[in-house]
Order: sequence, then C-alpha cells, then structure tokens
Amino acid sequence: MLLALLLAFGLGIIFGIICGLTPGIHTNLVAVFIIALLVFLLNYFSPISLIIFIVSMSITQVFIDFIPSTFLGAPDEDTVLSILPSHRMLLEGNGHSAIIFSIYGCIIGVFIMVALTFPLVIFLKNFYNFFQFFMPLILILVSLFMILNVESNRMLSFLIFIIAGFLGIASLNQNIPNTLLPLLTGLFGSSSLIVSISKKEKIPEQKIQPIKEIKPTKKELFRTCIASLIASPLCSFLPGLGSSQAAIIGSQSIKKITEKEFLILVGSINIIVMGLSFVTVYAISKARTGSAVAISQIIQNLSLGNLAVIILTILLSSFISIFLAIFFSKIFAKNINKINYKGLSIGILIFLTFIVFFFTGFIGLLIYFTSTFLGIYTINKGLQRNLLMGCLLVPTILMYIFP
Repeated sequence: MLLALLLAFGLGIIFGIICGLTPGIHTNLVAVFIIALLVFLLNYFSPISLIIFIVSMSITQVFIDFIPSTFLGAPDEDTVLSILPSHRMLLEGNGHSAIIFSIYGCIIGVFIMVALTFPLVIFLKNFYNFFQFFMPLILILVSLFMILNVESNRMLSFLIFIIAGFLGIASLNQNIPNTLLPLLTGLFGSSSLIVSISKKEKIPEQKIQPIKEIKPTKKELFRTCIASLIASPLCSFLPGLGSSQAAIIGSQSIKKITEKEFLILVGSINIIVMGLSFVTVYAISKARTGSAVAISQIIQNLSLGNLAVIILTILLSSFISIFLAIFFSKIFAKNINKINYKGLSIGILIFLTFIVFFFTGFIGLLIYFTSTFLGIYTINKGLQRNLLMGCLLVPTILMYIFP
C-alpha cells in the first residue's frame, strides 16, 4: 500500500513537471482524462492513490509554471499576470531572479494555505449559503473593480471585458470537450507569442546569482503576505474567480507594489487558490479547479483523514518542487540566449495550435483563432490582460442571475 502511494506521489511530480514546462498542457487536461477513465483506473489504483497523484501534480505545476511564462512568454491562465514583470526582468538578464521571487511566493503561499485551512472549513460550513445568495453581486463588484482599476480607456476596457464575456458564453455553449483549452490558450497563450514574434526581441545572456543574493526584504514579504490573505480565500470558493482575479485584488490592497512583490504575490496566490480548492471540496463539496473536480469525482465526500493526506501531499510536493523549479530555471537561464527565440516561439505556437485541434476539433480551432485575435488586440491597445477574464466572469454572473 505504501509503495503504491509513493509511486502515485512520484508520478504526480513527474506529470507536474511535464504540465508545467509544456505550454498548452495543463493539469486540468490530465484531470479530464482521469475523470473520463475513472472507472477503469479504479480497477487498478485506490482512490487515495489517485488523489495523491492529482494533488502532487497540481502543486508541482504551480511551481514549474513560471518557467515557460518567463523564458518562453507562454503563460497559462494562472501565470498570465506575471508575464509583464518577469518578461521585463528577462530582457534585463534577470529571468532566473524572476523565477526565484515566484518561488518565494509559492513557499509563502504554502504556509498561508495550511494556516487558513481549518478556519476556512469552519467559515464555509457556517456562512457559504449566505455568501452564495450574494454571489452575483460580489462577482459584479469584482468585475467593476477590474474595469475601474484601468487608468485610461475605461470605455474600451469595458467593451473588451464584455466581448470576452460573450466569447466565453459562445464557447462554453459549444458541445466540445475541454472548452477552456482553446479559449484560454488563445486569449493568454498564442496571442502573447504572436506579439513577441512580431517585436523580434533578442534575449540577452542571463545572470544566475546565488539564492542568498536573490531575496526580498522583510517589508516586501510582509506586504505580500497581507495582500495574499486579503484576496486568496475569497477566490478559492467563489465561482468564476481564480488566481488572476485574486492577484488583481491583492495587488490593489497594497500601495505602489514593486515587480518583485508582484511576482511573489502571484506565486503565493496560485498556491493558496489551488490548495484551498481542495479544502473547499471537503467543506462544501464544491470544486473550483479542474484538479478539485477530479478529486470530487473520485471520492464524493472527503473525510477529515482524506483532507489530512491532501495537506501532507501539498507540503511534501512543495518541498521537492522548490529544488525542481530552481534546477529547471538554471537550465533555461543558461541556454535561452543561445536559442533562436523567434523560431522557438513559432514552434510553440504551432504546437499549441495542434494541441487545440487535436483535443477540440474545428469548432475549438475557431474559438482559438477568435480568442487569439481578441488577445492580440488587447495587447496592442495597451490594456490590462486581466480584462479578458470576463470570458469566465460574465457567463458565471449570468448563470446566477438566470439559472
């Protein structure tokens, strides 16, 4: 039994590395396959083994995800907000430092997530129904906050948000599997790559400083901890809100946030939201991430013992992932300036297009191209990319208003 659990844990780490380093491949995709093959898998693996696999894979990916978003300009929906500061640092030769700051954030996030676990369980069991009644209003306020946070072009920002929302509605109503793949890959992945290719950016030689020379101040750590505590718990159980929205709320809760603080904040929030999504399944049987959905399908009602195993898995996989992320970051930093960056970006773009077509067909390809054009337009207009998260917020708001 112990050997099977260790094997599941190890495989989860390996798949987390693959999902983290491969643009367009997300743990949600693996979760879809697990759900589809669940009856078959349960003939060979225990439910707790599958849960350990999913949790270790998900946490590992959070740590590793920042590497392609920084060095390749190919973020997923969780790391998209980090791409601007990390890409600027990459062009300054400090891409490895950007990854280290993100890792600091992930470590902080693990401690905050563990500290919040049982208070959140008590809160959700007693007040979730109250919050659920006001969810449409909360989601509308968050949406307005995102739009009004823009310093200029607020009308255009509103239109982008609404267009993304209708694109989300149209996409989610299509009878294709894994609809979010073409939608989010186009809005946040391929659009970034195309803009990067058009700019013909040259990546300088990267500095690889010792870890002891890449560390935030106590003040920066304190500020990001406060911001994470403010934003993450809310986004862990409200539908349509994820890491990107939490990062927006968190970054606005502290004044004059620096690039380092923002990278730490995004790392922290990504871990907290992912970890607490499992806690939410235990507390109220609601899943807010693809990984949490898979776990809810494996065991309908998680026990306290199951939750303890999940938390232990998060702690162990986080510890291992720290060293893995540093290791792979050094490899990328040493070699990225030796690679034909334009050719690499074109290759990744072709790969993403193939993945979208393979898993979603021609309809998915249409969604992918449409969302890519909207993403490119948003970037070229200098608007905040988080406005594109209207693709999830608008459908969710309408779902609550018109059930």
